[in-house]
Amino acid sequence: MSRRTVVIPHLGRVEGHGGIFVRIEGNRVAQVEMDIFEGSRYYEALLKGKHFQEVQGIITRICAICSASHTVTALQALENALGVKVSERVHDLRGLLLLGATIESHALHVFALALPDFLGYESVLAMAGDYREEVVQALRLKQLGNKIQDLIGGRAVHPVNTLVGGFGKLPRHRELESLAKELEQALPVLDRFVDLAASIPLPQVKPGPTVYVALRPYVEAFRFRGVSLCTSRGEEYPLEAYREVIREFTVEHSHAKHAALEAGTTYMVGSLARLKLWGHYLTGRAKAAWTRLIPDPGDDNPLLNNWAQLVELVHSVERALEICQELLGQPEEARDMVDYQVRAGRGIGAIEVPRGTLFHEYELDEAGRVVAANVITPTAQNLANLERDLRAAAEAALAPGAGLADKELKLRLEMVARAYDPCISCSVHLVRS
Repeated sequence: MSRRTVVIPHLGRVEGHGGIFVRIEGNRVAQVEMDIFEGSRYYEALLKGKHFQEVQGIITRICAICSASHTVTALQALENALGVKVSERVHDLRGLLLLGATIESHALHVFALALPDFLGYESVLAMAGDYREEVVQALRLKQLGNKIQDLIGGRAVHPVNTLVGGFGKLPRHRELESLAKELEQALPVLDRFVDLAASIPLPQVKPGPTVYVALRPYVEAFRFRGVSLCTSRGEEYPLEAYREVIREFTVEHSHAKHAALEAGTTYMVGSLARLKLWGHYLTGRAKAAWTRLIPDPGDDNPLLNNWAQLVELVHSVERALEICQELLGQPEEARDMVDYQVRAGRGIGAIEVPRGTLFHEYELDEAGRVVAANVITPTAQNLANLERDLRAAAEAALAPGAGLADKELKLRLEMVARAYDPCISCSVHLVRS
């Protein structure tokens, strides 16, 4: 029996360090592994004994590009533990902060990390020779996301202005007016990117039916804040049941946990999952982009997650502009904080962040110190399903008439892995006993 191995020792153009291993025996794919070998971060253990006011400053450093996502989710969990109810303005500002993070993250991934594969370039630098204006505009979009995070969070990475109970400083109206102008200018640029994406044929990867998981939005609109956990099979669970719904487990080849639903069913979170469940809530340019880029609602090609991120990028700019206009209609104030009492409690935070559903949970004692902490990241939830899709891509390469050489197969595997936009740095925080 012939044996063939395909090894990608380092997966490029993703956040963190990982590789891919595929072993083929005859005409059968015998083994597929997404190897995560980046060193583990023991954040949950590190947080034990820390005062709740120290939590966000520590947990945000899981990853620079995901820092706003971890900050907002941690604050939500801590406030639930303490019984803190913040104002709607604080919710809007945190939403604007998350939208800035989404704009930055999606612009980086779609245009700099994924698009070179579809246009036949080894990197965004090589692509810039022929697509200079597109690369320049993509970088400006990323900078716009950074600007939002800087304005709302106090700096572009690892926010310092976000506090339990509110914000230490609110943006001035003139700052919001300036931001609104930049957001308006970004919309026609995004229209041209949608045109470009629509002209690119996607390689077909057919993994079979996929289960998608995302939070139900808190209002009947496309929002990243949710009230329950839903699947594309029609199930709905309270957020308090997330540990029973999401079954984490360890594998020998990964420093990150994997996750599955009951009976070992793998699932996908992220932009494509959100559109599959809640895309019908989209409006404006985002709805038009969704209809154009993902015309078949039943298509489970994981490469579509790249275009789903582009749709969310359009939505994020539109929604950020709406929030700016809403805030401009309110009186200008210096800060927004609520008073609260420190108490013992347990709180769960769940937010839809760029790569999918993020969970934080904290238990506090009477002095407000952390007794226990738990974090489940989108990438950890996606890894098992990603390996399933890598297997499907490898099996397609063995089909009669496919004839993919190792170099072509490696590229296809890399494209599937990059489509998930994995944040490996966020995922490696397990503690083995």
